[in-house]
Amino acid sequence: MRTAGSCQNPRVPQPLLGTDALTTTTARPPGSATKTDLLNDPVGTALYRTAVPTTIGAVAVIAYYLANTFFVGLLGTDELAAIGFTFPATILFTYFGVGLGIGTSALVGRAIGSKNPEQACEITFASMAMGFLLGLLFMIPALLSIDWIFPILGARPERVTLIREYMQIWYLGMPLQLMQFAGTAVIRATGNAKLHGKLMIVSAIINAILDPILIFGIGPIEGMGIGGAALATVIAWAFTIVVISYQLCVKEKLLRFKLPAMKHLLDSWRRLLVITAPAALANMITPLASGVLTAAIAVYGPEAVAAFGVASRLESFIMIVVLGMSMSVPPFISQNFGAHRYDRVRQGLRLSLKFVLVWQFALYAIVAVCAPWIAAIFTKEQYVRDIITMVLRILPASYAFQGMVVLSASSFNALHAPRNGLITSLLRFFVFYVPLALLGNTYWGLKGLFIGAAVGNVLAGIVITRWISVYTKRLLGTQPQPA
Repeated sequence: MRTAGSCQNPRVPQPLLGTDALTTTTARPPGSATKTDLLNDPVGTALYRTAVPTTIGAVAVIAYYLANTFFVGLLGTDELAAIGFTFPATILFTYFGVGLGIGTSALVGRAIGSKNPEQACEITFASMAMGFLLGLLFMIPALLSIDWIFPILGARPERVTLIREYMQIWYLGMPLQLMQFAGTAVIRATGNAKLHGKLMIVSAIINAILDPILIFGIGPIEGMGIGGAALATVIAWAFTIVVISYQLCVKEKLLRFKLPAMKHLLDSWRRLLVITAPAALANMITPLASGVLTAAIAVYGPEAVAAFGVASRLESFIMIVVLGMSMSVPPFISQNFGAHRYDRVRQGLRLSLKFVLVWQFALYAIVAVCAPWIAAIFTKEQYVRDIITMVLRILPASYAFQGMVVLSASSFNALHAPRNGLITSLLRFFVFYVPLALLGNTYWGLKGLFIGAAVGNVLAGIVITRWISVYTKRLLGTQPQPA
């Protein structure tokens, strides 16, 4: 029986027990045509219908950084190098938001799968509130650290000035960014991946339109230089928060701007942190490793740093399908895990890993051939172009294995095993990726650094894929099956 003000969502898909989980579908409730039934649609269809729009949304997210890099590159090499130094810091907080989204998606997805929409509603509010409060909490120490953290990474005083212009504005938008990650995770967990994709596209377009206006100025609007790129991004984040809040409040009935009982809120935060903390830590290892490599590359000059900054952003674009799948596969796993549809969980994971392997090898062939033309888009200096080309012909060869690591880590989190997800990242970076990169740098210079990093990705992919396969076989084989 429903009560007034309940978060009960009539569009939550119900598990169909005692049928073929891979082929049977049920009639959709009115108004849910744009949503994917993660419990009953065929596995391949469900993954496709969620992965495609989520990947498009991920493209839009990466477009923020590529647009900023492109327009800032028009200002000069110093500004481009400054953006390169900001990458470890910006991606550090971005990956914390990704961790929050992982925890949110795992809990909301499982609550929907187990037919508990009231719990899904509580987690939604707790996640959005946590994102806002933690953004405020991180803001002050982040602003105070600008003048000492970037020199440690090798930035010269004149570049620290440029970095400060960008980061002072970017840090002010952190609460909005974290709320965006939480809100879009809930939207994906309900199966409405299409809305997520559309929202990210519109947000990226707003950012791209505002970039040249705020960076260079137009009419009465005075150009802000590198700081204008940061402001354009923050304004785009604000737009997404408005739309997300409307969708979750009015359409999904999963968000109420009413403070719940403190006991329930604290319990929701505790459950979120159990998954979010290790997932966020695992994601934050990435920029830390990038920072170590940036410091090693800095000895080769600002041109090398600028090239590595561009290549790092291009890596995100080349890995965009993996990123999209790492956001779309967990809701599928979480809902089916909550509904005890373990056959679907196993098949979904197998299909995803195989697809990533084939896709990334095919994409590498294209990137390796087009590397010189890709490099020419971002800079006119030939030396910087040569380094970008070299990186694009070495590292992407290992992205298939890196993608399998990323997908395995996200699957561990969806199965509510966040420690394993954290161990996955620790193994990849500090046992394989960074040590082999530094070893290659020691003996073969800059080129050896990137070759060592690629070999590290390959070894990590082989080891961790075997682990997730054995883990899921043992875990799900011991779970009770639906009647």
